[in-house]
Amino acid sequence: MLTEERHGMIIQRLQEKGVVKMQELTEMLGASESTVRRDLVDLESRNLLKRVHGGASLLPHKSQELGMEEKTSKNIQQKNSIASLAAAQLLDGECIYLDAGTTTLAMISHIDAKGVTVVTNGLSHIEELVRKQIPSYLLGGMMKSHTKAVVGSIALQNMENFRFDKCFLGTNGVDAKMGYTTPDPEEALIKRRAHQLSGKTYVLADSSKFGEVAFAKLFDLQEAVVITDTVPERLRQSIASKTKIIEG
Repeated sequence: MLTEERHGMIIQRLQEKGVVKMQELTEMLGASESTVRRDLVDLESRNLLKRVHGGASLLPHKSQELGMEEKTSKNIQQKNSIASLAAAQLLDGECIYLDAGTTTLAMISHIDAKGVTVVTNGLSHIEELVRKQIPSYLLGGMMKSHTKAVVGSIALQNMENFRFDKCFLGTNGVDAKMGYTTPDPEEALIKRRAHQLSGKTYVLADSSKFGEVAFAKLFDLQEAVVITDTVPERLRQSIASKTKIIEG
């Protein structure tokens, strides 16, 4: 079994149980205790779990994500500022991808560019797009009730029908070393593919996201422009050396 396969199985079991014992991991993986211990050390160095006596526990914020209702009430002023800056990047006639999430949702009311066409996996986005009379496509697939995001293989297949001038993505973590990350690997796949199909990628992130690392990586910092309200001073130099920042 490949190392990455073992890592994925360890994290999956931790997500199911919260805490897992070394003996259980060795039996599940069919690996020696020394091999599993090395895996745990590696995963801990990536801030994906915490080693405890006789096993490991998952860091809660790495795999758990707030729902849409909870997110909507957090950092409202910052999100609105970021949303306005993001909408200002649009040109008339562009075809764009809008990621599910509260900041990209807030962006819709600020869109003034004419003739824009939107593709989204955000169920919450559709009503606002219709209200603004913006031609839109909603990806089909499995809907996550918690975040109202459409994910899965069907959504990925749907996405292959499109190419985007720009895409606007949310993230849970912005880190100079680990790049952009999010808790759910399923959502990460959708975000990553949208990025690959876009001429230019913008990542929308309020200041609380900087220095954070979630479970699933999207891509490296230099592959996108980050739009934020402000970058914490202690991280400004390391972030600015890796990517362009639009700040307001």
